[in-house]
Amino acid sequence: MTRHRSLSDYASRRFRLAGNALLEFNNPFFAQIDKLKADFEAQGTHFVSFANYDYLGLANHPRIREEAKREVDGLGIGALASRLVGGERTTHKQFEAEIARFIGMESALALVSGYLSNVTTIAYLMNGKRDAIFIDELAHNSIVYGAEGAPAHVVKFRHNDMDHLDHLLARHREEYRNVLVVVEGVYSMDGDTADLPRLLEIKDKYKIWLMVDEAHSLGVLGETGRGLAEHQGVDPQRIDLIIGTLSKSLASCGGYICARKEVIEWFRFTLPGFVYSVGFSPVVLAAARAALALMQEETWRIGKLAQNAELFRQVAHENGFSTGPAIGRGVVPILFESDLETMWAARHLLEKGFYVPPVVRIGVPKDGPRLRFFFSANHTEAEIRGVIQALRDMPPVSEEAQRIVAAAMAGAAA
Repeated sequence: MTRHRSLSDYASRRFRLAGNALLEFNNPFFAQIDKLKADFEAQGTHFVSFANYDYLGLANHPRIREEAKREVDGLGIGALASRLVGGERTTHKQFEAEIARFIGMESALALVSGYLSNVTTIAYLMNGKRDAIFIDELAHNSIVYGAEGAPAHVVKFRHNDMDHLDHLLARHREEYRNVLVVVEGVYSMDGDTADLPRLLEIKDKYKIWLMVDEAHSLGVLGETGRGLAEHQGVDPQRIDLIIGTLSKSLASCGGYICARKEVIEWFRFTLPGFVYSVGFSPVVLAAARAALALMQEETWRIGKLAQNAELFRQVAHENGFSTGPAIGRGVVPILFESDLETMWAARHLLEKGFYVPPVVRIGVPKDGPRLRFFFSANHTEAEIRGVIQALRDMPPVSEEAQRIVAAAMAGAAA
């Protein structure tokens, strides 16, 4: 058994194992993007971020800013308390009614964090040792931790492989009391989607519950941005739980759960992540409500986002880059052979004014290093073609970079 002298010693060892040697060559993480933008523009260079979730280009919309300012003047900033014990503002339930109506579900509950929404819902709902949670092997960390935090048995099925899920349920469904299957509308790492019609067939066949995480699909999928159900022509009320965030298309921060009215009313009084967390700050909620209204008024944004992502995928392929299984909506990765090559590409792009942080071992423990591009309705064709051209012009990884990382890794292994 390895004993560590201190917590600091333990943390340092774990960080080395996570791959911090790559940072010896280049650290593109936690960039101060407002300062980066100002610095590049001061030098006369156009700065473009492909690292942010502003899918509909609403994050700096003047109407959203105005609504937030108005709410500051009217209700202030503080969240004050849990809504259950401290009361709530009228805007809380107004927003919940608006988001539920937009998505096509009966009711909704808003929480202060999208990550928390997944963790607390899964862990609380599946609270029996005779329950089971079936999750996609590429599920988001919030889904994984929610499942691991529950006493239920956790089963992973191959990514987007509905035949494998069907096979597992055929073998094991009768072993469990309640079964929850969790998928994502758009998978944030690969940019592909779950097969909802097939999932609903499986749900009905095995009498299970289905949860869809729409964090990256609200405002992205469907003609009017209502998500996976609209995109694939399915009645959303056939889904038991739809969970999403306000931090992406809705240009704000927080999460929501949509379900039948009976489920939401139960959660309102008992769900730990809601009961024991504060409500939304009025400013955050005002921004989300304004974004939700704008999404329905300025529907051209949804089409423009799709056009931009599809153009990127097309131009990437024309230039010999692999985008994996991405469908060309919101998130599209470019895959690389190694972590070092990915870090090198990120640095090269930043030198050219394109901010695209890498996804490597240091950030996400997953095979397939990549640059992950998030698109916005505000991106231009010139910016999209420009970043691909910059990748084409990238020189090979230098011997110095290889030497620095090799030396750091050797030191980490010592």
